[in-house]
Amino acid sequence: MNNFHLTKIRQHFRNNSLVNVKSELTKELLKLRPFIKPGASIALAVGSRGIKNLTLVVKEVAEFVKENNAYPFIIPAMGSHGDSKAEGQAEILAGYGISEKTIGVPVRSLMEVVELSKGDSPVPVFMDRNAYDSDGVILINRIKPHTDFHGKYESGLVKMSVIGLGKEKQASAVHAYGVYGLSVLIPLIAKQVFSSGKILGGIALVENAYDDTMLVNALKTDELFDKELVLLDIARNNMPSFPVNDIDVLIIDQMGKDISGAGIDTNIIGRIKIAGQEEPEKPRIKAIVLLDLTDNSHGNAVGIGLADVITKKLFEKIKFSSTYKNAVTSNFLERAKIPLIAGNDKEAIEIALRSCGYLKKGEEKIIRIQDTLHLDVMYISKPILDMVNGSAGIESIQENVNMFNRGNEFNPF
Repeated sequence: MNNFHLTKIRQHFRNNSLVNVKSELTKELLKLRPFIKPGASIALAVGSRGIKNLTLVVKEVAEFVKENNAYPFIIPAMGSHGDSKAEGQAEILAGYGISEKTIGVPVRSLMEVVELSKGDSPVPVFMDRNAYDSDGVILINRIKPHTDFHGKYESGLVKMSVIGLGKEKQASAVHAYGVYGLSVLIPLIAKQVFSSGKILGGIALVENAYDDTMLVNALKTDELFDKELVLLDIARNNMPSFPVNDIDVLIIDQMGKDISGAGIDTNIIGRIKIAGQEEPEKPRIKAIVLLDLTDNSHGNAVGIGLADVITKKLFEKIKFSSTYKNAVTSNFLERAKIPLIAGNDKEAIEIALRSCGYLKKGEEKIIRIQDTLHLDVMYISKPILDMVNGSAGIESIQENVNMFNRGNEFNPF
């Protein structure tokens, strides 16, 4: 494979990005004003995913709380991330631009939890000690389809109130039940968390196919459960996708926890690899190659087991304590298994192609993407180009682009 050429294309999705996120958020926050009491200590629960405009949103919420004569502080709403250590979780937030320096309010990271009344829940119900000791909590999170399961509530404020506020103890208790715990127990536990009276409301963000903010809603406590369902449908209908459903080799330049909770979005690649959860019907990908791990993943490579081939440079960045802690807590061990390791990018592609069985030369269906968040610009092989040429929303940018440099590594995306 001395010559490996692909065509660069652009997919045009519906562009419904918010023109002014700050202005929209300012209007939405007025809904929560009646719940911010003067002198109150308000915990802002912030998660561990790479969310567009997260720093802006958290800062604006903090300023809003201060303007109403209350005292905001930030807590990491995470389960076992950061090696299940307080300093590790604060470091993850700092990597996303959330710190006392950037936001202007304290970050209080603690793994200690308080046990709440369990009600009808078959497992104990926990809440972060700092959240419990506050006068109220505002949840801040993105609503989107989850990478581990599909249910009534997936990734969003309801899940954050359980797995995020409950820290490692709650995450372990829920994940012990596998997919049932995620899809059935989370809403049940969330109702107990909300019945504590600590949740003042939430800021829900929805992103479009360009990974841009398209909606920002302030949800009051009594409407949060119902409105999150609507927002999840909107998020699902605005996800990006590949231009074809049958792919021989998918090349992903980078994976990481800042890209997806599973490192790579399972909704995009059509692989879940969790017992009890049905695999998606599409896309159908024969081999997946992962080239690198993002710096903001802090060595956590959970999700690597979704691929077939990785590179040596990715392998050497793995922090196994973080990766295994995440995998063991979730009980999804398949996600942490190490695929075959190639010496360089070129070798990785050659191995992946061989694993597909006999492919007639020149008819290999190959796609290269930056990551699973960005599917607007990608590189495709000629057979795929022939299939999509002339399709609405597909623009050819540059044909016959050589992928490799002299060191057998990919040229920058």
